[in-house]
Amino acid sequence: MDEGIELVREPDAQRWTLRMKDLCDLTGLPRQAIHFYIQQGLLPAGHKTGRNMAFYGDEHVERLKLIKKLQHERFLPLKAIKALLDDQDAAFTAAQRGFLVGVKQRLDTLGRESEGEKSAVDADEVIARLGVPRSDLDRMIEIGVLGARIEEGRTWIAEGDVWILQGWAEILRLGFVSELGIGVEELALIQEVVQDLFNRETLLLASRIDRLPPERAAQMIEKALPLVHTFLTGFHTAKIRDFFASLG
Repeated sequence: MDEGIELVREPDAQRWTLRMKDLCDLTGLPRQAIHFYIQQGLLPAGHKTGRNMAFYGDEHVERLKLIKKLQHERFLPLKAIKALLDDQDAAFTAAQRGFLVGVKQRLDTLGRESEGEKSAVDADEVIARLGVPRSDLDRMIEIGVLGARIEEGRTWIAEGDVWILQGWAEILRLGFVSELGIGVEELALIQEVVQDLFNRETLLLASRIDRLPPERAAQMIEKALPLVHTFLTGFHTAKIRDFFASLG
């Protein structure tokens, strides 16, 4: 029996035309993976018409292809993928998502980095060079701080994510782990803070997205990102400074 499938008497003959086997054939994903995505809330449930029969639509195929791309080509953890998909579903209409695609096509640096498959590097070679314990790497992957792909016993990460391990190696070198007991889990806290900020930015964008043409919006995003990062660093530094100043 298909899990996570809602029961309807008669599916729309034009919309719900695909069976589980069709989803597997069209996406190259095994049945078990598709069931798992449904259970985890990454994929909408199908329409059950009998004890062992369910139908799906083209939107299921497109969502599965996107999940596969984000997980296997972009190295995003499932936790991050679900957050992204939930944000898109909650914040943007179909028309707004279409507008964002137009903005993406006009972005320079970000646009190039968001297309195609990320370059992969051997994670074991990276941690050996940086002096990061394998247990820390495994924990980062487990809690979703770092995305990875396992192939033939080797762990691959995106080249663009090596900075995470480099930063952690510096944390280790400074003694925060050995002397203060700081763990990889603290990285998840930072990640959650950034996710909350991004959620707020998404809501703000959704409320004002159609005020500019895609070309102008892309230009503003390119120029604004470094400024946002400057504000983040500045505000954080000021909070720490003010805290210690308040101690007298």
